Amino acid sequence: MNKDLFGIALLDYHNDKYTEDIITWTSISDEDVLPLPYLFRDFNEMPKLEQEALNLASGKILDVGCGAGSHSLWLQQKGLNVKGIDISEGAVEVAKKRGVKNVELKSLLEESETFDTILLLMNGTGIFKKLSEVFNHLKHLKTLLNTGGKILVDSSDLSYMYHDDDGGTWIELSKNYYGELDYFISYKGEEELPMEWLYLDFDTLNNASNMVGLKCTKIMDGDHFDYLAQLEL
Repeated sequence: MNKDLFGIALLDYHNDKYTEDIITWTSISDEDVLPLPYLFRDFNEMPKLEQEALNLASGKILDVGCGAGSHSLWLQQKGLNVKGIDISEGAVEVAKKRGVKNVELKSLLEESETFDTILLLMNGTGIFKKLSEVFNHLKHLKTLLNTGGKILVDSSDLSYMYHDDDGGTWIELSKNYYGELDYFISYKGEEELPMEWLYLDFDTLNNASNMVGLKCTKIMDGDHFDYLAQLEL
């Protein structure tokens, strides 16, 4: 059962009970610290990819996986109409307490309203979970777009993690797609069940988008094998 450790940690930070950070690791990487203050960052502390996505957002906006609401709040302050959704009860509660006017506890596939901009940030392809689910999620996202609307999504190409010292790449072709990971978090000694989490290289995203009738354009590359893409009807 999901313990919502992510939401509990966000609530602790918001309620001035911050004593330690979230620990994350994946099936191909060691433990790393996810500092709670980072999840409450303002625009100036965000990576360039996120800043660019927020600057491009317009019209009626959906912030998918809104977390503590940092993106939604910045957009609200710009006078934009934004709705946040997240599957974490704690995250939704914190986003509301921080002032996000419209935020709901739901998954992307449960959303039915239509929007001019849909944001999937902080490795937005993660919620697709695995390569076989990309098509279904993109088809659903397409139904949520108003005419002239756009989807802004970021991710990373993890093939760099499989490079050897000679610059070659070793990936076992018999295994699943290399961007499919199990993602683990722990907080205050409690451990969450692993999540399926997908990092998607741009070419694969582009091909999948074309298959569902979406035009995919790379907006910019980040500093570490990551990128921001825009999908349009």
